[in-house]
Amino acid sequence: MIKNNQRHFNRLHVLIDAIVVAAAYMFAWWLKFSSGILDHELGVLPFEFYMGALVVIVPVYILLYYAFNLYTPKRVQGRRLELSNIVMANTVGLMLLFAGLFTVVSFDEQYQNFSREMFFYFYIANIVTEEAVRLLIRRFLRTIRKNGYNLKHILLVGYSRAAEQYIDRIRQNPQWGYNIRGILDDNIARGTSYRGVKVIGSIGNLEYILPQNSLDEIAITLGLEEYFKLEKIVADCEKSGVHTKFIPDYGNIIPTKPYTEDLLGLPVINIRSVPLTNMFNKMVKRCMDIVGSVLCIVIFSPVMLLTAVLVKATSKGPLIFRQERVGMHNKPFWMYKFRTMQVQTKTEEQKGWTKRDDPRVTSVGKVLRKISLDEFPQLFNVLKGDMSLVGPRPERPQYVEKFREEIPRYMIKHQVRPGMTGWAQVNGYRGDTSIRKRIEHDLYYIENWTLGLDIKILFLTVFKGFINKNAY
Repeated sequence: MIKNNQRHFNRLHVLIDAIVVAAAYMFAWWLKFSSGILDHELGVLPFEFYMGALVVIVPVYILLYYAFNLYTPKRVQGRRLELSNIVMANTVGLMLLFAGLFTVVSFDEQYQNFSREMFFYFYIANIVTEEAVRLLIRRFLRTIRKNGYNLKHILLVGYSRAAEQYIDRIRQNPQWGYNIRGILDDNIARGTSYRGVKVIGSIGNLEYILPQNSLDEIAITLGLEEYFKLEKIVADCEKSGVHTKFIPDYGNIIPTKPYTEDLLGLPVINIRSVPLTNMFNKMVKRCMDIVGSVLCIVIFSPVMLLTAVLVKATSKGPLIFRQERVGMHNKPFWMYKFRTMQVQTKTEEQKGWTKRDDPRVTSVGKVLRKISLDEFPQLFNVLKGDMSLVGPRPERPQYVEKFREEIPRYMIKHQVRPGMTGWAQVNGYRGDTSIRKRIEHDLYYIENWTLGLDIKILFLTVFKGFINKNAY
């Protein structure tokens, strides 16, 4: 039933998108030629000529929306990802429009007067309208699902950490429209409940439940010690035609986006997917680091010069403080900062992190630390290749040795270059904050790296990353 409903919904969605594309296109024509807002007279080509292009434009855009997963169920696609896909689909569509117009002009010169500017208005109008319509659809689905309609009924097979984590997420997001009927497990007593979801029987009951055909999905959430049952359970579920999914009880090991390989029919799951191991990705990121660091050095040279004068004028000692940190592939390097503390011996320096009202910090140093100006010399580390503009923050060797034993997966951060700023820092994990949370954010960055994510982090750093309430 759910599958049929989804098909009907997708058809309706396609129809709505076709109307939206046509409406955005006509709005662009009106804005360009008829509104008077842009002070343009009616174009050389007639209205009917422009509207005739919709015969091609509408189906092309619908195909692009399919290609960019815009008809994926709203249950599994977040709003940000959906907006990103809308923008990408429309960007490709705009390029196709220009390419198509260029091709047509070579055969028929009357298309020479076809307005290119109107395409840009259509591009913006279509993105805005598509996103607005999808937000309305999401709100509608959320409302009806909270009222008990359009639900997907699920049975969990196996009581484990994975089952509890799955239930937690379902309970936190009622708008997804999932209804968990219960759990089957051989080792937990019938009637045992977790957040309102009860164990309703043993796994053997599955052969009696499946023929009733009242379920939309089976989620296999077996504990690690029971994986030997997996093959039979999957076989039984597939015989019934019920959609089956597997939620592994080793989510703390396998990332959310595992890198899989096909080894002559044998599936191989890599424990960690690191996009920056790709040579092209590394080259793109390194080019951005070189260009970005040079530009920042030039732009901020007056600020760095003033900072240097203040450091030298207010305390004795070297202008630049260098400290050993651990970088990519666990290799140590010297990281540069403007000196913000009184000169110390090596033993004193290794005593620990700076604390609030630390007497070692100079008066100018307090200000520099608060607004992160002491970090600017690291631009030269970036230029040298020791660091990147964006990445996990590097730690001192003694802390690396400490955390590698205490925090699972800590050393994974050293698979990429350390950064001046990072995903953890723009999310508030700087200074005296949770190391575990910092590592979680670092791992997310490493596994989900894109050039767009780097740009986003740099943008967020400008607005909320420089001021650090935890810098002492």
